[in-house]
Amino acid sequence: MDRLGPLGGDPATAPPSACDDRLGGAPANVACALARLGTPVAFLGRLGDDLIGSTFIELLRDRGVDLRGLQMDAERPSRVVLVRRDMTGERVFQGFAGDQGQGFADQGLNRSQLSLAWPGVAAAARWLLVGTIPLATPESAEALQWAIEQIDQSDLRLALDVNWRPTFWDPQVDPLSGPAPEVLATMAPLLDRAALIKLAREEAIWLFNSDQPEAISACLHTHPDVVVTDGGNPVRWCIAGHSGVMPVLAPPRVVDTTGAGDAFTAGLLHQLLALTPSGGAPLALSAAVVEQVIRFAAACGALVCTGAGGIDPQPSVSDVEHMLQHSEPVVAVPR
Repeated sequence: MDRLGPLGGDPATAPPSACDDRLGGAPANVACALARLGTPVAFLGRLGDDLIGSTFIELLRDRGVDLRGLQMDAERPSRVVLVRRDMTGERVFQGFAGDQGQGFADQGLNRSQLSLAWPGVAAAARWLLVGTIPLATPESAEALQWAIEQIDQSDLRLALDVNWRPTFWDPQVDPLSGPAPEVLATMAPLLDRAALIKLAREEAIWLFNSDQPEAISACLHTHPDVVVTDGGNPVRWCIAGHSGVMPVLAPPRVVDTTGAGDAFTAGLLHQLLALTPSGGAPLALSAAVVEQVIRFAAACGALVCTGAGGIDPQPSVSDVEHMLQHSEPVVAVPR
């Protein structure tokens, strides 16, 4: 649950009436966004057996998300993330609420339970999208690392949204700080196996000392496709051998930027699934088609900013097409 503080206020001290609680979290955001776009999707994660968990199950079912990989935790609660927003709607994840002394349900993602659900879910999948947050605690890290190992034995392609959130590793740390060397080392196996990496500009500099997608792709032995976003600044990419930079699409209004990157990721995967063959084949797209893919993803991200939370404002394909038809032409510059 994302607890959005009042604009310019602190969700940790603001009265409940001034805060806005919205279901969220990157994996669920992307799953719900893909489902809204019409792409079949399964969610692999763990929720507390509480009000947040039951509300989330209802939402995921309403969206048509496959829940065979969902785990429920009877001991640990669903996590409440405190989100501070400035007067423009930009946000920082500053801490958590709801811990009863045992941590949160998502930290207990269980490898054994995951392995039981895996065959049925993975058999129908073409991509596995992961982030780095599960690496922050031992039990969820073990489950994630096991899932990554299964990539080598299947036709699945791995997509990584770095989604660096230092507060999940240490609630006392500066929420704007970069990862320590030992944390970077835990991320290396994900980076080394990924076929697609999406990361923010600051994450690119922390991890690779470069914000250039071509340079990032070249330094990894899998030579993955790479997309680097930068908030309201231009997005850069290196996909299917084509590189470019494009201004992002401006939303009609900005209420809250929570979930914009997740909607972008969903739009990107939705388009790649529609345009590429199954069976783990490499992407064979023209430069013009890659630009269309990025523009579609950018519209998904922009439209989420027009409402509160990362899920409720997510667009349908018709919403995206309407925005693209009424937006100023965007020219991508090859790099």
